[in-house]
This record gives sequence, structure tokens and C-alpha cells, in this order.
Amino acid sequence: MFKQSALIRWFSLAIVSLFLIIACSPQVTNNSSNKSSPQSQPLVSATNNWVGYSSHHVAVGKNLFSGEGLKVKDLFFQSGSEEMTAFLAGKIDVGWFSSGNVVQMAAKDPSIKIIYLVDYSNGSDGIIGRGIKSPQDAKGKTIARENILFEKILLQAYLQKAGLTEKDVVIKDLSAPDAGAAFAAKKVDIAVTYEPYLSQSAKIGGGEVIFSTKDTNLIADVVIARDSLIKSRKTDLQAYFRAVDKAVDLLNAGDEEALKIAGTKLGITAKEVKEQLQGVKLFDLDSNKSVAFNKDDPKSLIGNLKATVKGAKEFNIISQPMEVESLYDDSIVKSM
Repeated sequence: MFKQSALIRWFSLAIVSLFLIIACSPQVTNNSSNKSSPQSQPLVSATNNWVGYSSHHVAVGKNLFSGEGLKVKDLFFQSGSEEMTAFLAGKIDVGWFSSGNVVQMAAKDPSIKIIYLVDYSNGSDGIIGRGIKSPQDAKGKTIARENILFEKILLQAYLQKAGLTEKDVVIKDLSAPDAGAAFAAKKVDIAVTYEPYLSQSAKIGGGEVIFSTKDTNLIADVVIARDSLIKSRKTDLQAYFRAVDKAVDLLNAGDEEALKIAGTKLGITAKEVKEQLQGVKLFDLDSNKSVAFNKDDPKSLIGNLKATVKGAKEFNIISQPMEVESLYDDSIVKSM
């Protein structure tokens, strides 16, 4: 997934995130009084540096949350791992994460539930290769990929087409930017990465995109909360997602102000946000009701979670099998 490339901004955002983690005391929201007093304390809502989370930034920047009568404290993290640490420490009420991150967290805290599907990567994540005409050609080749669940699952999906596993190739554990750079320098044959490194590295390294998330549900991003908050602040969460839904509509319509707000948060231009969102399928509230939690829909989140849990167990990221049904609660979106 896209991470901005300016080193200075990376460093600055990391410092801000660290400050916020330290400065913000845990927001305990399981007090039943919240049911009758929605504004008794703000919802602490957090994202990390991924363009698919732009609807959150637009909802904050255009005061859509306050327009729904909701107070929201906005936390922004440089990475998913930093946000995971803060969420598990009880410093976040509502968090935006990849489904892979959620599986890891839910293994530690079963009260964590997915309550909304944000997006599917729709071509922004992929695999680039040089001289690779079919998955079978990957056998014995050197592949750069980061040792994180969603990249491992993406590579697994490609290799499985030829009956291969990671044991049939040579793995170099590199971050997505470094994997792209290694491919561009022709130090590896194949690389798993994301935009903007995906297209740029393929071109420089004399290769091409050989597999991507286009038209798949391999990589999903979701919103999570704990059981206690889902029960105690149902009205607030309904207001929260009404605001997010309005922001999604603006982004899907290419609203210039919305794109600019998202770009400012991410440290990129409005034009870059628009371009990067072309590789992301954003889900609105209607899609969450009809598709996201529909077991009969092949593009539902359920299929993604099954594959993610399976991959997490196979890669020893979780120690015990998990029931997919225990990972989500669709009661909020279904009640709206």
C-alpha cells in the first residue's frame, strides 16, 4: 500500500504520532452513561498513512463528524504497527487497519471486532517481474517482499497458481520501497510492492506487473472497535459512519476540496490522491450493508477474512485457528 516517500515528512509524522501516543490517555468508553450522553467524551479515532483512509481525513477536515453531532479526536500514525500498539494499549476507540493487522490483534484481544469495510486494494498492490511469463517461471527466482501478512498472502496467491510456495523461491525480506528499489537495480527477479513503487520500479527495472490486486478482495482495510464500545455507543457509531459515508461520496465524485484535504493529511497533492485512489475500491454504507458482510457474495469481506486467517496460521503469525465469525460485528451498519 502507498506510503509517502518524503523522508522529512516521514520523520515529522513519526514524532507527532509518538507525541500523541504519549500525550493521549486511554479513552475508556464502556461506561453505559454514554448511551444517554453521546457527547460525554469524544470518540478517539485513528488512521495510518494509507490513501484508502482518505474518507476519514475528509470527514475530519470538512467537519462532517461534528455535523452529525459527534465529537471525534483524530490520531494519525506513520505506520500500522504503531497504531496497533496504541489500539491494544486502549488509547484508541475506533481504528482503521488492514484485515491482516486485525487478525493479529484479535488473536491477542478477542473483544476486537470489524464493524465496517473501508476498501479493497484494486491494483495498488502487486508483484513485478522481469522475464516472468507465468507463475511457474517464478520457481527458483529471488523475490523481495516484506515480512508482513498482507504481502505474504499476495505472494502466496500468485505462487499457488503454479502449485508453488515460498519454499520454491529465494526470499529477501525488504520493505516495499526497498523491494521496488532492489528490482529497479536488477538485484532481484521479482518484487512484491505497492504504488507508487509498483509502476515506477517495473519501468526502471525493465519488468512489468505480473500480478496485482485488481478486481480481487485479497487485501482489505476495515474499521474496528471493541465489543464494549459497540454496545455502549451504538448511536455515536451510527453518526460516525454517516459522516464517513458522506466523505466517501465526495471522494468517489472527485471533489477537489475533499482530495486536497486528504492530500494535505498524507503529504501529497490532490492530483496524487486522485491517481492513487484509482487503485482502491472504496466502500460506502450501502455497499457495507449489501456486500461487505454477505456470506453469499464472493467479493465479501468474509472471503478475505478466511484467506487471511488461513495465511496467518500457515505463516505462524497466529498460534491457534480462528473462527471468521468471531472477527466481525455487522450490527452497526445493519441498523442504519
